[in-house]
Amino acid sequence: MVPVDERSGGQRLDNFLVRECRGVPRSHLHRVIRDGQVRVNGRRARSDTRLEIGDTVRIPPLRIDAVAAPARMSDAARARRARALAVLYEDDSLLVVDKPAGIAVHGGSGVDAGVIEMLRAARPEQRFLELVHRIDRDTSGILVLAKRRQALVGLHAQLRERAAGKDYLAIVQGRLALRSRTIDVPLRRYLTAEGERRVAVDPAGGQAALTRVRGLSRARLDLGEFTRVACRIETGRTHQIRVHLAHVGHPIAGDPKYADFGLNRALARAGHGRMFLHAAGMTVRHPASGTMLRLVAPIPAEFDALVPPPIASRG
Repeated sequence: MVPVDERSGGQRLDNFLVRECRGVPRSHLHRVIRDGQVRVNGRRARSDTRLEIGDTVRIPPLRIDAVAAPARMSDAARARRARALAVLYEDDSLLVVDKPAGIAVHGGSGVDAGVIEMLRAARPEQRFLELVHRIDRDTSGILVLAKRRQALVGLHAQLRERAAGKDYLAIVQGRLALRSRTIDVPLRRYLTAEGERRVAVDPAGGQAALTRVRGLSRARLDLGEFTRVACRIETGRTHQIRVHLAHVGHPIAGDPKYADFGLNRALARAGHGRMFLHAAGMTVRHPASGTMLRLVAPIPAEFDALVPPPIASRG
C-alpha cells in the first residue's frame, strides 16, 4: 500500500507504477492494471487515472525475470547525461529541454533511466520535477517539465483543452503534395501478443485524432523520393503523427513500427539512421504569468542532410 504524496499527485497511475516498480516492463504493469490487481483507494482504476495527494495505491506482488531487468545506471552517470541536454527555457516554474532521438523520456521496459530520472539525479535539490507531456523515444525535440505542482496542473489543463499548440517536423517516404491537408481519422491503442504498444486506425472504436500536414520540400535519392513536412496536432494521441502519415501512404522515414523496415535499413546504411520526427515548436500560456510562451527546438542537422528545407527558408 503506497500513499500518494505531493511528488506524485496529478501523475498518471501507469507512470506512478513505473517509478515505484523499477525494472518491471510497462506492458506488465498495464496488464495488472487491466486485471484489476492495482487498486486506488480500494477501487479498480485505469492506466490514465490521475492520482491525487492522499490517495492510496495497492501494488500487487510482481515477479520479473532478473536477467530481463536493465542494468542500473549510476546517479553520477545519469547526472552527466542530464547535463549534456540542451536547455531551451527555464524559470521557477518550467524546465524545457531539447531531447535527442534515442533517449526515452522515462524509465520502463528495457530502459533503466530516461530524461526525467537523469534530470532528477542532476538536480537533487529540486523537490518537484515532473514531465508535463511525453514524446516517443525515437522522436527528438521539445520536452516540457514542471518544477511546481501548480505549473503541472495548469499545463495539463491546457493540453486537455487543446489550448497548447504543438508543431512537428517530419520527413516521409514518397512524394507528398506541397500543400496543406488535414488527416482526421480515429485511432485505437492496443498491445501486440509480445506486449508491445501499437496504434491502429479504427473509424468505429477509436478516439478522435486530427493532424494538419503541410508539404515543404522534396528530395530524390537513390533510395527513392522523400518529402519534408510540417505537422500540427490538434489532439495528442499516442503515435498520432506516425500512424496518420502511414495511413495516407507516407510513413515517416526510419519509423521502426510503421514504416518500410527494408527501406529503414537501407537509410541507416546510407548514414540516415534515425526516425525523422522532431518536436520543433510549442506554444503555451505560462502557468504563472499568463503570458504566451513560444518554445522552439533547433532542427537537427540530419533532417537537412536527407531533405533540405525550402529555398525561401534557408539561411
